[in-house]
Amino acid sequence: MAVAWIGNREALVERAAAHAASLLSSSRCPVFSFDTDIHGTRAAIALAERLGAAYDHADGAALARETMLFTDRGAMTVAPGETRRRADIVVIVGELAQIHHDLVAELAGTVPDLSTRSKREFFLVGSNGVSVPLKNGRKATLLSCGQASLGATLAALRAQYKGRQTSRPVSNFNDFAKALTAAHFPVFLFSGHATDGLALEMLQGLIADLNRKSRASGLHLPASENGWGSVLASTWMTGFPLRTGFARGFPEFDPWRYDVERMIAAGEADLHLRISATVAQLPRNRGRTALIALAKTEEPVAGAAVTIAIGEAGIDHDAVVYSSRTGSLKSTDTRAASKLPSAATIIRLVASRVFAEALPC
Repeated sequence: MAVAWIGNREALVERAAAHAASLLSSSRCPVFSFDTDIHGTRAAIALAERLGAAYDHADGAALARETMLFTDRGAMTVAPGETRRRADIVVIVGELAQIHHDLVAELAGTVPDLSTRSKREFFLVGSNGVSVPLKNGRKATLLSCGQASLGATLAALRAQYKGRQTSRPVSNFNDFAKALTAAHFPVFLFSGHATDGLALEMLQGLIADLNRKSRASGLHLPASENGWGSVLASTWMTGFPLRTGFARGFPEFDPWRYDVERMIAAGEADLHLRISATVAQLPRNRGRTALIALAKTEEPVAGAAVTIAIGEAGIDHDAVVYSSRTGSLKSTDTRAASKLPSAATIIRLVASRVFAEALPC
């Protein structure tokens, strides 16, 4: 089975890595986008530093909204374990990514053991038609302003809670207010998956209002677990989250300037290194931007100058990843070990063809 291609032609991995290295070394403005484990992230950032490249997540918009909440506004959050043990009211804010549905179902099927209440109550903030899977046929009470946006609904909810007038009332608000009065620890589940930045900020304002009289917090469930792991890895390596660049020889964080998809569309980048086990849709309007693709694939990625097959973290090889179930990093063993190399292995191989010294990661 072929595992590397130069253009559409099969090649040895070493030769494909050497060709990728020559493209990277001659690039004037390389950009990286990745969706990988912690080791892959560390290797990619180390390579970006040496090349003066900018880097972002492969689907960076949602993660950028979540990052902006913490860097610009700040948030009151709680750990997943604390939510399981203490939350007597769970408020789901907008749509959550599929990876978090099991956690929601688990919360619906258990009771808080550090609370005097015998069951949890569930509410869902969103427009009509939004639903969430719960166990045992349970349903969440919908807090909605019709088809109004999530941000507008949260604004109305916050205004009604403070006794102010709204142009349109929130449905089932009285039930929500009554539940809050009896609650000991309400927790709001939120994500940047289908939520804009203004809505996330408005939610934190509501949580702050609740804390003036009682206790409340939020549980951040990231749009991408790999992505949030990369955010953390980038922060401890450079001091900044994703959307950081080394164009001037030192790390600079700029969520607009180093939006890799924007840079490619604007023609600012001449080389794109994409690292992801999945072969997803690539940014449009690529122009003359050359592509090096590291993906779990059995055929060359369309339009790529170099394609090298890699394994999937936790499936083809052991990995360290972020887990939203624990709110921390975890080591995961391979489920179906294969001979496909990890992203970190290929990145180090490419780097060794460019630089005499090995990457530190």
